[in-house]
Amino acid sequence: MEKNMVSEKSFTSKALVIKALFAAVLCVSAYISIPLPTGAHITFLNFIVLLIALVFPWQDSLVITLLWLVLGAIGIPVFIGGNAGIGWGGYSFSFIIVAVLLPLLRSKKYNRLAYTILSLAGAVVIDIIGAAWLMAITHISITQAFMMGFLPFIPLDALKAIVVAQIVPQFQKLITFSSES
Repeated sequence: MEKNMVSEKSFTSKALVIKALFAAVLCVSAYISIPLPTGAHITFLNFIVLLIALVFPWQDSLVITLLWLVLGAIGIPVFIGGNAGIGWGGYSFSFIIVAVLLPLLRSKKYNRLAYTILSLAGAVVIDIIGAAWLMAITHISITQAFMMGFLPFIPLDALKAIVVAQIVPQFQKLITFSSES
């Protein structure tokens, strides 16, 4: 009975619209970026992925993230710099992992410190997987991958993660209110 209630609530018109809105925000967040001299970009994607992961159940978080990836894969320019197509990097792949892991690890009851630590851990996971992917694709050393794929991103990603953890209660209220009305 409980599972049917959850799945029924996940597929109401309002729930689908909320997921679509968050997927749209995720698409737009790729355009909010700071280009680095290396050609990489610091984007708002991490912020939105972490927010989705800390607000939604893992199934919804995964659906929203996969929808963004599928939109890009079919040619809609939703990736960084207006790119599209298949050829996702490690950062994009890490979003799927974070979209599933964070909702499974967080408590249902909001705790500012716990959510902040979890959000920071999510940002670190994203950047570590991104750096490892960079190392695998370009055949650079682990030190070079750390210097190019982790270090430039982690200060702002940590700040974004801290901010995300602080605004989760407001978004949880919004989602709860929307599903009840």
